[in-house]
Amino acid sequence: MRFPLLVSGAVAALFASALPAEAGPSSIVDPPPDRIVIDIATVNGSGCPLGTAAIAVSEDNTAFTVTYSEYLAQVGGGSSPTAARRNCQLNLLVHVPQGFTYAIASADYRGYASLKPGASSTEKASYYFQGSPSTASRTHTFRGPYEDNWQATDDTDWAQLVWAPCGVQRNFNINTELRVNAGTSNPSATSYMTMDSTDGDISTIYHLAWKECPAD
Repeated sequence: MRFPLLVSGAVAALFASALPAEAGPSSIVDPPPDRIVIDIATVNGSGCPLGTAAIAVSEDNTAFTVTYSEYLAQVGGGSSPTAARRNCQLNLLVHVPQGFTYAIASADYRGYASLKPGASSTEKASYYFQGSPSTASRTHTFRGPYEDNWQATDDTDWAQLVWAPCGVQRNFNINTELRVNAGTSNPSATSYMTMDSTDGDISTIYHLAWKECPAD
């Protein structure tokens, strides 16, 4: 199922080392003013059942957000063994205004974790372009006892940004995962981690960087 999203803005890339650097973009520019369309080509995973993930792009074209409403992993207290891991893969089709390209400069993930003493959890994100043999991944670990909101940021230095190829359409994939491990905690006690907030949803924010493509 496709969910078109109209916004003003432009293009796609990804975290360092996922693709070889393109020798095209020539200068740092402000976000382009043109309207663009981001299509969610596919949404798959136990952490984002149909209708529970949504995307929006900022008006200034510097970021887009992904909002989840049922992204929760848990162990203990009679939880199903499969509930210990939840994942979501977004396949995004970004229609690029002519003359621009973009990179994902950083990504902010947030949620809530309740981890008993001895338990732990991880948040992992992987990024890659369709057709690329390489995948960039970041993992963040939390250990119990923990009872609070959590935040994790995947950040890339400007010099290491990998830019989307100019003039080529490639789908951009983001695969996130939450995993909870009971460890030495009491098996009758529940530990869990969500990618949401106390009011039921949260926006995962992906910050965009922009460049102009070279003239033909």
